[in-house]
Amino acid sequence: MMDQTLAADAPPHAPGQTLADALFRPRSIALIGASADPAKNTSRAQRVLQKAGYRGRILPVNPGRREIFGETAYPDIRDVPGPVDHAFLMVPPPAVEQAIAGCAERGVRVATIYSAGFAEMGEAGRQRQERLVALAREGGVRLVGPNCLGLVNVTDGVPITNNAAVEAEPLEPGPLGLISQSGSMMGALLSRCRTRGLSFSKLVSVGNECDLGVGEIASLMVEDAATEAVLLFLETLRDAEALARAARRAHALGKPVIAYKLGRSEVGRRIAVSHTGAMVGGDELADTFFRENGILRVDTLEGLVELPRLVMGRRPPKGRRVAVLTGTGGGAAMVVDRLGSLGIEVAPPPEAMRARLAGQGIEVSDSPLIDLPMGGGKGQYTTVLKEIVAGEHCDAVVAVLGSTARLRPTQVEENILSVYDGSKPLAVFCAPQADAALAICDAAGVAGFRTPETCADALNAYLSWRAPRGLEAPDPAAAGARALLQGYGPRRLNEAEACAVFAALGIEGPGSRIVADAAEARGIEGPAAVKIVSPDIAHKTDAGLVRLGLRGPEIAAAVTEILARARAAFPAAKLEGVLVAPMQQGLAEVILGYRHDPEVGPVVVLGLGGVTAELSRRTAVRLAPVSLETAQEMIAAIPELRAIQGYRNLPRGDVPALAQAIRALSLLAALPREMVAEAEINPLIVRPEGQGAVAVDGLVVPG
Repeated sequence: MMDQTLAADAPPHAPGQTLADALFRPRSIALIGASADPAKNTSRAQRVLQKAGYRGRILPVNPGRREIFGETAYPDIRDVPGPVDHAFLMVPPPAVEQAIAGCAERGVRVATIYSAGFAEMGEAGRQRQERLVALAREGGVRLVGPNCLGLVNVTDGVPITNNAAVEAEPLEPGPLGLISQSGSMMGALLSRCRTRGLSFSKLVSVGNECDLGVGEIASLMVEDAATEAVLLFLETLRDAEALARAARRAHALGKPVIAYKLGRSEVGRRIAVSHTGAMVGGDELADTFFRENGILRVDTLEGLVELPRLVMGRRPPKGRRVAVLTGTGGGAAMVVDRLGSLGIEVAPPPEAMRARLAGQGIEVSDSPLIDLPMGGGKGQYTTVLKEIVAGEHCDAVVAVLGSTARLRPTQVEENILSVYDGSKPLAVFCAPQADAALAICDAAGVAGFRTPETCADALNAYLSWRAPRGLEAPDPAAAGARALLQGYGPRRLNEAEACAVFAALGIEGPGSRIVADAAEARGIEGPAAVKIVSPDIAHKTDAGLVRLGLRGPEIAAAVTEILARARAAFPAAKLEGVLVAPMQQGLAEVILGYRHDPEVGPVVVLGLGGVTAELSRRTAVRLAPVSLETAQEMIAAIPELRAIQGYRNLPRGDVPALAQAIRALSLLAALPREMVAEAEINPLIVRPEGQGAVAVDGLVVPG
């Protein structure tokens, strides 16, 4: 039985207790659905609390027991005496609602729900989960889960979980925080990190994130004094805005946030109407989100384990240059080859450095790969490494070890760690299986790697790391677009209406008009483009409903022909008329798109335009809204657009006007999602320098 004196001495419940305290440092924990059978998972939560020496009140709730593992059991949460800060629910799905109602009645601040059978099970489960959330919000209870394995505060010895790995592994406090959307990976990462001498401060399994999600929990975690870096194991992004705020705060505090994200979400692409939606994949959007919010992304699970030592206590680098020193050419070549494929520059030693080394009797070539024997005469390896770490020609250093690392692991200390001053990130890759050498690196707090792929992955994550992009101030140009959209109502706009919205944002339109018949088209001289206007007909060119370069009487004839063809081919389609627009000429055609992505939020996309837009996957994507400087970066990221920037004396296009158009379209991010889910200009024609850019065709789709 728990020491009753301790229970009596427990701090009284305070109405002003913070959410972080109730989540991570509760003074009393109710285990609803606790079992006395050691073979059942529902008994483990109590055992791990007792094993950890938790000094608060453990309150098992089970209507069939009076005592469980030495603690008094209660039939219902309402019967528990005294305040309850945190409840851990392990009851069947139909009983969860009643348990949450009891928590609300008792004033429980946080309830973590282990029970599954909610949104992850389909529509019926989703509805059950929504009722649960509504009930909890009405009663002031914050929820973790459902379908999660709980959380662990290692720093203070408070495990609220029934994860088997937490029971099996010793809980040793360390500097890493972990938030995982996969419950099982919480235990897997706990054990994997432990083998590398890394420990955690806090671990949280979030499950379905019906209430408290990755972003809000990360915001609490980055403020934790014991947490120096936050690891994220993600399957999707459910609340990107909250995670962005947490990441920006973490950057301000000097605490790296490192993400490993599974899969390539197709959610947004399946529902996309525009070409833009088909051109940009979910993984590319996730990359953009992480980069622009200062989150480091790794591609391998081992990278998530091994990267922290490379980046903790550091800031983003100035460049993407790495120097490589090796005692084994083959081992280093594997790392260098992978780095090259990731676009990382392997920097050769500068001439001045080579001269200094030559003065000490060490000849080094200008090859990017410096290959020296570890046991070379007069400590050559150590001397060269010291020069490289102190040099300005690189942003990180890789030291590759051969068989010596396995045969004489102490040489890691003698030839590397003895001269390493920590001024620059150092990655040590051991080509053989050299656990003892890696253990020496681990103990010294130096990043050691078992495989060349993971070494390159971690270096790429560090060298791609940037400070969060500055937030854009509101722009009054969005107000005019909002007024137009409110007037049009919640429907997909035709081309003329869409171009009017773009014009309100400051993007020149084509001067088009919509006519109902040939009579209304008479008198238009041209040259003009003529095409059907219908929300029900996609790919109008393929359907033969577009004519280009028409003049005078040809325009009226084309209007009659196009209407007849559309009525015959698409009898059920709504026809809004025929659009007649002056032909536009320029030096380049681009596609400029905006969408409110279901995972990362508003983005703006630039790509090559025209009818072949979807054939080219070359795009530049940024979170919206963007500044003019960011818009210019997007233009520079499309190699084909060098042709309008003075490449080989070709005519220059109006690149500033293109940048201004990118900036203008991105301002749609200031509008509610239900007002604009997608928008697109295809093509946007870039005229010669000083003559602007014009939106020829447009699309606006509400949420």
